[in-house]
Parts: sequence; structure tokens; C-alpha cells
Amino acid sequence: MFSSTSLHSSNSTTTKGSQLSKISTSLSSCLSVSSGDWLQGPHVYALYESYGIEKHEIEILFIAGFGSSMILGTLVASLADKYGRRRICLLYAILYGVSCVTKHFPDFRVLFAGRLLAGMATSILYSAFESWLNNEHRRRNFESGSLEMIFTNAYFGNSIVAILSGIAAQIVAETFGYVAPFDSAIITFFAMCVFLITTWSENYGDASAPASQSFLSAWTAIRSDRKILLLGTVQSLFEASMYVFILEWTPALTQALNKTTIDKTNSKNPPIPHGYIFASYMVAMMMGSSAFEVFRNQTTPESFTRYIMIVSACCLSVPVFLPYDQKTMFIAFLIFEFCIGLFWPAMATMRSKYVPEEARATVMNYIRIPLNLIVVVILLKDFHLKIIFMSCVFFLVLATVSIFLLHKLTLHRTISLSPVGYLTNAQHEKMLHDANSSMNEEI
Repeated sequence: MFSSTSLHSSNSTTTKGSQLSKISTSLSSCLSVSSGDWLQGPHVYALYESYGIEKHEIEILFIAGFGSSMILGTLVASLADKYGRRRICLLYAILYGVSCVTKHFPDFRVLFAGRLLAGMATSILYSAFESWLNNEHRRRNFESGSLEMIFTNAYFGNSIVAILSGIAAQIVAETFGYVAPFDSAIITFFAMCVFLITTWSENYGDASAPASQSFLSAWTAIRSDRKILLLGTVQSLFEASMYVFILEWTPALTQALNKTTIDKTNSKNPPIPHGYIFASYMVAMMMGSSAFEVFRNQTTPESFTRYIMIVSACCLSVPVFLPYDQKTMFIAFLIFEFCIGLFWPAMATMRSKYVPEEARATVMNYIRIPLNLIVVVILLKDFHLKIIFMSCVFFLVLATVSIFLLHKLTLHRTISLSPVGYLTNAQHEKMLHDANSSMNEEI
């Protein structure tokens, strides 16, 4: 019997190991997804400036992207629960690829259309892929700890891809111009489609329910579960600050040069090395992702995320108080990127615990609505850089309050469960004692 059990356990372990390897392999194909996004990141703002587009018009283009993500993206990405996560992920590649093509045209209307497509693609990127992974993990009955490991490895790998993408983007931009990184991204989107078609199986949320039911279920989950509401608040406020930072780090560091005249149209000699700075950010983010495992072994994500929020608020206050100290500002931005690297796997782990599977993609897209609205409002107002970063600090303070409340809820839950566990153990010991007494009497 012992031999047979050992063999079964060994086979089970081997099977689960191969299944986990399959998911990890499939997940690695997702890195081509992020590379397409990262290749564009360092030079979007610079490309628009090189076309002679004014700052206010650039902000309108970004407003189009975030507005599209908030409205159209929420609708499109939420269909993943009913019509299939893999199918919607393929749509992401198509939308983003066409958006990259529009970057060849220095026409405001064409660029505006491209931003609309990119906005929809972004909503898919931040919901459908994670929903697919969570479903596969549950369907194959993996242990909960393995999901956290996959998230950690995914974000670590994502950081490496981002570093390489930033360097590659800088090289091709200096060689062929600011539009070249977007052409490189199109190639990666094509490769991603091939990977997904050949390695991913399709999965769904509640495919039998009408599409409207997914929206209703997601809204009910947010309203009825305070933990989901608080988690969504933390994510919305932190990511709103993060996206504003993504849009404004270029003008912030450029302004910190404190020069009266700066030529922003020359891609051969830019005022700041966008690609290398971006790669530095990604190194910091990779370090944060690597540190997640260390923090997780010491405490819960709900606990250490509190300090992520506090440190992030301090970092984004530097452009407010030291607007012309470029060195200090750059160091603060690096620390903020480290916090982002910690934030992503921590948030993904908490979402896997609290967000219901049947409407996961829809809930995640609902959470993105406030953050897109915040960014749109900030860009519409055309605030001075100092006011923009003050707003980010304010959002992070609110996020800090929210994560403290969430942590308090989890503590109460643990405390309330403890007496139950104690009674169960006591009852178990009593049962063992009674059984032993009965056996002794029989003997």
C-alpha cells in the first residue's frame, strides 16, 4: 500500500509539475505582449513633440486614450468573460498594432484615432490576460502558492523585457527616428498572436449567461464586498498616479534641466535619453518585483502594500518641492518604480483572493474606470506640473488610507476565525481522547 501511494503521489506531482510548466510556458508568450507595449512607452510623448504638436494638444491625445479605455475599453474587455479570454487577447494585438501604424502620420486626427484604439487595447491588457491565467490555475487545481509564484516570475520577466525594450527603443529611435519603436512593436504583436494561437487554450467566465449578466454580477460583487471596494480604490488611486507619472516624467525631467531653450524635435540629440532613462526605471521595477517574494514570506500583501503607498507619496512629492533638482528627482522616480514593481504582484495576489471568477475581467475593468476618469480630468485641466504632482501625492494619501482599512478588515477576519479553529482543535482532541479510552476499555 505504501509503495502504491508513493507512486501515485509521484505521478501526481509530475503531472502537476508538467501542467505548471505548461502555464509558465504559455505565460512566457505573454512577455511578447508587454514588449510591444514597452517599446512604445519611452517615445510616445517625444514623437508627438517631434511632429510639432503643442503640449495641450498632446494632452488631448492622451485624454482620447484614457477616455477610450474608460468607456469603449471597459465594454470590449469585459466581453472576455463571455466570449473567451484568448479571443479578446488576440483582439488586443490587432487594436494595438493598428494604433502603431497611425504613428506614421503627423496628422492630429489620425493620431487621435490611434489613441482611441490604444485605449481599448490597454483595458484588455490589464484584465483579460490575468483573468485567463487565474482561470487556468483554478481549472488545473494548482496550489494557491503556485499562483503567487507565477505572478512574481511574470512581473520579474516583464521587467527584464521592459529593460531590453527600452534599450532597443532608444537604439532604433536614434538610428531611424522616433517612429521606429512603434514599427518594432508591430512585429512583437504579430509574434504574440502566433504564440497565443499555438499555445493557449480558450477559457471563459460565465459563458452561458448573457453579456449583461457579467456587468451586473461585477457591480453586485463590488457593492456587496467591502474588501473588493477597498482593493479597487487602492488600485484606481495608485494606478492613476502611476499613469500621470508615465505621462509627465519626460516634461518633469526636461524642465529640471532649467534651460531657456531646448530643441525637442531632434531625435538624434534629444534633451534627455528617453530610452535609457526608461530602461533604468525598468531595472528598478524588476528589483521591486524580485523583492515581492521576500516581503511575502515575512507578511501579507495587505500589510506591506501600506508602506508601498507611503513611500510612493514621498517620491512623487519631489517634483513639487525640488522641481529643478534633476538628480534627486530621478532617484525619487527610480524608488517609485521600485514600488510599482512591488505593487503589481501584490495587487494581483489580492485580486486572486477577493475578485469572483465568473466576472473577473468585468470587475477589473470597472476598477479601471475611476483611474481613467482621474487622468482625463487632470489632462483636461492642463495644470502646471507642480499641481499635477501634488494631485498624485493626494491620490496616494487616499490610497494609503484605503489599504490601511483593507488590512484592518483582514485582521478582523483572522481574529474572528481564530476561536473557531481553537474549538475545532479542542473538539478534535476530545474525540481522540474518547477513542483512546474506548480502546483501552475494550482491551
